[in-house]
Amino acid sequence: MTYDFCVIGGGIVGLATAMRLLEMRPGASLLLLEKEARVGVHQTGHNSGVVHAGIYYKPGSNKAKYCVAGAAAMRAFCTAHQIPFEMCGKLIVATNALEELRIDALFARATANGLKLARIGAEELREREPNISGTAALLSPETGIVDFVKVCETMARLVERAGGDIAFGKTVDHIKETGDAVEIGAGAQRWSARQVVVCAGLQADRLARLAGLKVEFKIVPFRGEYFQLPPEKNDIIRHLIYPAPDPTLPFLGVHLTRMIDGSVTVGPNAVIGFAREGYPKLSFDLRDTLSFAGFSGFWKLAWKHRRHVVRELRGSLSRAAYLEECRKYCPSLTLADLLPYRAGVRAQVVMPDGDAVEDFLFLDTPRMLHVCNAPSPAATSSIPIGGMIAERLLARTA
Repeated sequence: MTYDFCVIGGGIVGLATAMRLLEMRPGASLLLLEKEARVGVHQTGHNSGVVHAGIYYKPGSNKAKYCVAGAAAMRAFCTAHQIPFEMCGKLIVATNALEELRIDALFARATANGLKLARIGAEELREREPNISGTAALLSPETGIVDFVKVCETMARLVERAGGDIAFGKTVDHIKETGDAVEIGAGAQRWSARQVVVCAGLQADRLARLAGLKVEFKIVPFRGEYFQLPPEKNDIIRHLIYPAPDPTLPFLGVHLTRMIDGSVTVGPNAVIGFAREGYPKLSFDLRDTLSFAGFSGFWKLAWKHRRHVVRELRGSLSRAAYLEECRKYCPSLTLADLLPYRAGVRAQVVMPDGDAVEDFLFLDTPRMLHVCNAPSPAATSSIPIGGMIAERLLARTA
């Protein structure tokens, strides 16, 4: 048969897209292909589980719009489907005068995005968080935590309940668009669909090239390394604790995160990964490494942020250096508190000029839509992002 729609990728954006397509076009035939044995294995299953409020993003931008709408949609989805979540709130902590200026700029940006934040001083910060040290902080009560894998599992059930087919263990190695359909292959198997959306995350550039699209960018993998605190320190914080971010960098810095299971993690940093799906320490894949090592855009990016690269590498190689970042705002932590925890790998789109793309990036053909970059916080924003993608596909078939 020829499906009406095929979604490649069973992460949270692919699942949200499939779910919204079937909600908006009841009775349509849909196939979702996932190379792993379950949903949410890669970026979705290796993030910090935070439902972001939309503080950091330029007012009026798609990132701001989708994050604010996505946080509300995620809360509603979890409530409707009895998925545990908690609105624990977040504190963005300044530890000096420069960082206070940074959080003041964030306060103005968040207010423009329609968020209700409070700027608190050192005394109130101590009252709220006795183990946290800082000169001032922003309080975001609209930030929460959830297990995004559970969200994915629920979305997958809803897709199947609406008549969609999900096929696991299917590594797509063939995509060919013809006049009236797209042929998709995984090994000896072949499928056909009138419209295809590719949500391949860490493999986005490769699948776009496989489909014959002109791709100028490269996916550069950045490892985010975490630690977990011992159980006796699960009550060390009441909120999520984030540092005041450096606006020149695409990452938010090492933070203390309460997880929905009651544990507390520390991280992540951001270091170059030598394998796109290499989560254990010292993971290496020759093909993945060569894909960016020979790319001029990567070296331009690395040179531009060379001081940060050195600092992050130092923290990756030394737990003591990593601890220094944490002790800036949580001085009671010790080396013994940093217990092993899983790492994540972020798919960073880098252009030939060295620009690290932080906005949405799509590549279109008459019958395909490739989601090449759905930037953080994509998990929080997944439901409206999926709705936007579904609307784009359905507009073609109206």
